[in-house]
Amino acid sequence: MAEWLVEEGIGESRAICLQHGEIVAARLDWPGALVAGHVEDAKLVTRSKGARRGTALFASGEEALVDRLPDDASEGALLRLEVVRSSLAEKGRLKRAQARPTSAPLCHMPSLAERLIAEGEQVRIVRRFPASCDWEGLWQEARSGEVVFAGGSLIIAPTPAMTLIDVDGPSSELATRAIPAIAGAIARFDIGGSIGLDFPTIQDKSERRAIDQALAEALTDIPHERTAMNGFGFVQIVCRLSRPSLLQRLQSAPASAAARLLLRHAERVEEPGTILMRCKPAVADRIRPEWIEELRRRTGRSLLIERDAALALDGGFAQAVTP
Repeated sequence: MAEWLVEEGIGESRAICLQHGEIVAARLDWPGALVAGHVEDAKLVTRSKGARRGTALFASGEEALVDRLPDDASEGALLRLEVVRSSLAEKGRLKRAQARPTSAPLCHMPSLAERLIAEGEQVRIVRRFPASCDWEGLWQEARSGEVVFAGGSLIIAPTPAMTLIDVDGPSSELATRAIPAIAGAIARFDIGGSIGLDFPTIQDKSERRAIDQALAEALTDIPHERTAMNGFGFVQIVCRLSRPSLLQRLQSAPASAAARLLLRHAERVEEPGTILMRCKPAVADRIRPEWIEELRRRTGRSLLIERDAALALDGGFAQAVTP
């Protein structure tokens, strides 16, 4: 069984699964929001007469959409609910978390490591990932939405309807070469829900069938349903959706993501002296006071934050300086 490594960072937890030193799957969690597996007695705050759906308020103050409501559930009542999907940030809106009634025992908000263990995975919590694994490269890939492979590239964009993966190139041969990159990106970026693959248009039916077969083989380890490729080169994949992907995290809240990455850099400064973090003002504004206190506790050092408007959003850096 493959082992997952988990970094419990400041403001976020990160998990990676390695094969031959390379990241083949990853997860990114920002604690504080409702997560799948959490069970709580929450208050039903809205329900239209006769409807099976409503809205519930959890102790954290977050609301979730509730499905499969029993007939006798009325507004104001406490219901034991299990969260089945976290909230999802999309352009111009936030999709609430989803929950449903359950008879399961109460369960605190499970950590990323606990959720992986509940899925049957082997997990080891580490202070830092191995130096050989390229978390920073994965972060940049997810932030940009571009994955390069031999002879072409994938452009990946989360939309309200689905995550779209465009295969950039003109030939059916390129489409075949893109398939391992597609399967790898789905696992590395933790993409769930509806996924649209836009291949170059392929007129020959036998070529389309060959690509369908290659996709089936590449996606063997990813539970999903899939349509056959149509005459316009489009394939739709549907996977289970219970949390935001790395793409959704980093692209919907880039300044917050950059702030967390900067804290990761700062925690890894080994040279003696005060830790200086220099970053764009928008990034500095996202660094919460409790994160600064946690960084002080973990490093045992004084901290400085300098704002530099000339830096790129993800161009912040941390270093040791003499106070």
